[in-house]
Order: sequence, then structure tokens, then C-alpha cells
Amino acid sequence: MLAAVLYGKEHIQVEPVAVPSIGEGDVLVRVKAALTCGTDVKVFRRGYHARMIIPPAVFGHELAGDVVEVGENVTKFQVGQKVVAANSAPCQECFFCRRGYENLCEDLLFNNGAYAEYIRIPARIVERNMYEIPDGVSYQDAALVEPLACVLKAVEETGLREGDNVAVIGLGPIGLMFVRLAKSVGARVIALGRRKTQLNRAAALGAEELISTTEFHDSVAVVRGLTAGRGADVAIEAVGKPHIWELCVHMVRKGGTVNFFGGCPSESHVSLDTSLLHYSEITCKASFHHTPAHIRKSLELIRRKIITARDFVNGEEPLSNLLEVMRHLMSHNGHLKTAIIP
Repeated sequence: MLAAVLYGKEHIQVEPVAVPSIGEGDVLVRVKAALTCGTDVKVFRRGYHARMIIPPAVFGHELAGDVVEVGENVTKFQVGQKVVAANSAPCQECFFCRRGYENLCEDLLFNNGAYAEYIRIPARIVERNMYEIPDGVSYQDAALVEPLACVLKAVEETGLREGDNVAVIGLGPIGLMFVRLAKSVGARVIALGRRKTQLNRAAALGAEELISTTEFHDSVAVVRGLTAGRGADVAIEAVGKPHIWELCVHMVRKGGTVNFFGGCPSESHVSLDTSLLHYSEITCKASFHHTPAHIRKSLELIRRKIITARDFVNGEEPLSNLLEVMRHLMSHNGHLKTAIIP
């Protein structure tokens, strides 16, 4: 089969490799759509991911496809089914799993290899985090399930409620998912982004207030001006830059909540005003990854058309063009997803 192999920093080769062999609990899936992701771009730029992928390796992790082979012990799936598989599965036995933090599992099994004609889904994911695609849901829609599950988990943990003023900073695909989900729970969304195209997309997904961060140097003052001077109830950082993390703390009202969703570069540090945090009782929350329960909830939102690929995927490219796609995404931060069709 053809697959995109990551060899190191900005080094991808689309080349023939062996079709993965499967074990007794595994499933082999023919990839029908694999979506690009900001994490994949970071992996491409850095040449590795300490927890997810060590080169040389086939990479990519947002996928949907058809079952073409099942292991002898597999009973939940059969050849011909349309399926979506998450990129991880918890052990369900460790300290964190037993306490409901499956995303922090001490033996969290990651799976990569979506940028290929076929991918092996390991037994643990087959058993705990792979699902049949509902009728009426396209492959590209279904492939959104993993990033949406991460956003859904953050929305739940942040406690978004109807009537809240929510500031979303960063309007790439993840930020736009926050806009859509916040709107779906009845919040008033204040969207902050650098580009007019991003702001227009946010408006189309329900944002009532749009702030261009290239025009307004003091975004905090603008947000406060839109919230009777108090500040937002919730601020969500979907950029992944330390200075934006710090900015968000000043953007919320007394008793407000900040969600540091965007992952910053390794070894990053932030400086927070302790008096502000203490006397204003500001809650700082970070959300990472997803759980099988959030994958299932995410797939249901997609089935109900609350999230659809047409809002987050802006084109298709063959696997042979992946290197050019990655280079383009590196130079166009916040760009929508591209569907890679092996």
C-alpha cells in the first residue's frame, strides 16, 4: 500500500509499505478519509511527538473508513462496515482510569497511521473506542469525531451554561468548534481572531461579537466593553501561546473561568497575577485529549448535524500531495482542515 512515512523534521515520504498484518483482536480498515490536524502539523514541524509517534512511522490520526478484515476474536465488527476509530484507548485499570480520568491513563494506547491506504486498529481500540458510522453520516463528517470529542470534553469541564458570555480566542478548526458548541448551549459568543476569513466563519457558526486582534491591540478592554465592564464568564484559549494564556486571565469577570486548551511549546512558562486570581476567585482549567464517553457523545452530535464537515473541511487532496498540504498548513496558521483521500 501507499503510506506517508514521517522520517523527521519536515520530512515526509509517500512510499510503498506493507499492508499491516492484524492480530486476533485487531481490525484492518481501508481509509476513506483522513483529516489534517493542528497536532499533525506540529508533529511534521518538530519531526516527532514524545507521547504519540516516534519516527520513522506512518502518521495521521483522524480517520474513517471501511472494515476489510477482522481478527478471529472480533465479534463487534464485520467486513464491510463503515467505521470511525479514535486515536487512543485507556487501560481502564490504572489509578487515573479508576478515578474517571481516562484521558490521563498511565498506559494510554495511541494509534497513528491514518495517512495510508489501510490502517490496523489495535484490539484495545476496537473493543473500547471504535464505532459504526451512523446512516447519513459521511466519512469526512465521522472523521471529525476525535477533535470534536476533545472540544466537547473541555466545554463540559468548563461548565458553559445558557446565557454565558464566552470569549473564544483563536479561530482555527478547534476554536470554531468551541464557537459552535458554545452557541448550541445558548451562550453568547465573542470570537477573537486575526483574519477576516476566520471571523466570518465564526459568525456563520453563531458568534455574535467579532474582534479582530490585528485591529484591537487591547482585546481585554474590548471584551470588557461588550460585557458591561465585568469581563466574560468564560475565556477559552485555543491558540497555544503563553502570552495568550496570560491575556485570558484578565479577560474574565470575577468568579470567571479560563480554559487553557491550546497546547504551548515544550518548556513554556506563564506568569499569572496571583492577586487577581485570589481576590477575583478566577478558576483556571486545562483540558487534554478525550475519553471514550466523549467520543460517543461527539459521534451523536455529528449524527444530529450539529457539527458537519462542510464547516471545518475546505478541500480534498490525494495522499501523494500530503507534503505540500503540510507545508501550506505550516504557513497558514488557523487554516481549515483538508481531507486526505488515500
